Amino acid sequence: MRIGDLAARTGASIRSLRYYEEQGLLTSNRSPGGQRHYTEAHAERVFFLQRLYAAGLSSRVIAELLPCVDAPSERNSEAAFERMAREHDRLTEHIADLVRTRDALDKLMAAHRAHRESPSCPADEPADRPTGPARPVLARAGRTSRSRSAA
Repeated sequence: MRIGDLAARTGASIRSLRYYEEQGLLTSNRSPGGQRHYTEAHAERVFFLQRLYAAGLSSRVIAELLPCVDAPSERNSEAAFERMAREHDRLTEHIADLVRTRDALDKLMAAHRAHRESPSCPADEPADRPTGPARPVLARAGRTSRSRSAA
């Protein structure tokens, strides 16, 4: 099958398939005219790559794992397992960071909601009414907005 057929079969874009090839993740057979040709084994490889990407692995990590998949051995299997364990730990920490971020956002939203429901919410006050520290600072200095503009 040609690259467009492989794209249709796998749901990957043609650009993605070319990227996989540039990264050494996918190798096509070439016709004498230079056209890429793929088999069903290539489609299975693309599905596998998509699962690895969906798991959050980078192209670099995937490239490290592929020799373990392509030429399985006890040594390669152990190396692949160790790499996947490191990625698992990295993803677990990332998820924990995301949960902490979401929890902080939940707290901010709850505080905002409570503030909006209070009778003195600045968002409910008319826009032309001065608010904030500028008014008390002028009053403490013994000035008013009129005396300031006259100066």
